[in-house]
Amino acid sequence: MTTPEAEQSQAEPAGAGTRGGAEVPVGGADQGGEAQVTAEGGAERPEERLERAVRAAEQALIEYEIAVETFRVEVENFSRLHHQKLGPMYARLDELDARIAEATAARTGDPEDIRKADEARARVLPMPGVEELFHGWMDSEGLSPEAAAMLTEQPVRPPQRVRPSDEARKLYRELARKAHPDLAQEPAERSRREEFITRVNAAYSRGDEALLRELAEEWAAGPVPKEQGPTPAEELYARLEWLAQRKELLTLVAKELEEGAIGAMLRLAPDDPDRLLEEIAEQLLAQVAEREAELAALLGN
Repeated sequence: MTTPEAEQSQAEPAGAGTRGGAEVPVGGADQGGEAQVTAEGGAERPEERLERAVRAAEQALIEYEIAVETFRVEVENFSRLHHQKLGPMYARLDELDARIAEATAARTGDPEDIRKADEARARVLPMPGVEELFHGWMDSEGLSPEAAAMLTEQPVRPPQRVRPSDEARKLYRELARKAHPDLAQEPAERSRREEFITRVNAAYSRGDEALLRELAEEWAAGPVPKEQGPTPAEELYARLEWLAQRKELLTLVAKELEEGAIGAMLRLAPDDPDRLLEEIAEQLLAQVAEREAELAALLGN
């Protein structure tokens, strides 16, 4: 698993400097006073260097956005599995800690032990209120299957594991590169691409390979974006500025993902996160056994 920061370094366009935070080309006519020439042998227009810089910056930004979105999905999936597999163990540990503290306080009667027992009990998650309990559990037909199972003390179906396949990843990357809104110059075309990419992201988040294939066919059959002619230098500089600002925002998102608790855990085992969950589960089970033995000793069982 590659983090967004690692993929960002690979996506940086070569031979670019900055102007007000935006990437601009260096070299060419500024080195040795010799102007570059086009394939036809004529002198290169100044705008052409900026156009190349804009295209390179656009592609670098798209690759970085793909890396951030891919990592976000990985973090979401791992967080879901972490909560599903380990949440009950953490809750059990909190309950055992509270009962151990309460048993100790009951035995000693010491005010400090009583205070610690109260604090331990306060850390145990309280029973949710009615509104919180049913939040997101109601649909047009009433209670969801999961909510009905909880109320009737039936086994709750665990959340479906979502991990996009390699083919789904490939399809997603191809679609993101082809239909990315940042490649559009006209508002109407950008709007069309934004709506399409939203559907692509939703399908990828669900790991829906079949839908991604359908979207790929839809894009291939759609209108071909018109190539934009050369633009004035000031507009190109403004474009570079916007790309730089967008990249800064994405860097903050990537940093938040990587420095979060789940992102930090993923970095510990990027190639085998499932094994990491198993190792943590084994450690938690051992801690539960220790707490249960300590509580039994305090209660004289």
